[in-house]
Amino acid sequence: MNSALQNLFRYSRSSLRPTFAAPYSAVAHAVESEAAGEPDKLYQTISIEMRANEHSNMTSYSQFARMAAGHLGITIGRCYIAPTFYQRDKLCLLRSAFTNKNCRIQYEVRTYYRYMTFHNLTGSTADTFLEYIERNLPEGIALKITKVEVQKLPEELVQPRAEEESSDSTETSSESESEK
Repeated sequence: MNSALQNLFRYSRSSLRPTFAAPYSAVAHAVESEAAGEPDKLYQTISIEMRANEHSNMTSYSQFARMAAGHLGITIGRCYIAPTFYQRDKLCLLRSAFTNKNCRIQYEVRTYYRYMTFHNLTGSTADTFLEYIERNLPEGIALKITKVEVQKLPEELVQPRAEEESSDSTETSSESESEK
């Protein structure tokens, strides 16, 4: 029982909170898909939206993500703070539940936003990068990742070029015969 729990959870040395151990890594999955003969996916952009309760944590984490992208050779796009900078939620509660109805406490929760974009990634690079930054995600920061994948057009939308060229060549030959 104890070994099963140890296999399920790994404890980080920097903190005592357990982190879930993934059943397989993205790098191993990418190597397996290449060995199977499947082509690697291509992503035009990957957008990351970060939300945090503390602005300083989010600033240092975005710097970490940019450094990691630079070491992997990923093209870094725009890194910017949201125009509204933060969202404020206020909560008003009674200080004592029964006696003093006029004594109230106000709490304020701020949520800061930051956006990052990365351009022209392969599937294996994107999986490795995203797994790395997600595993090193500090407490109090949430990520929302949006991927834009490059795909081939369906055959129904693509006009066959071989038929067009052959029809053009027959038209020119019939025109030249009619001119004679």
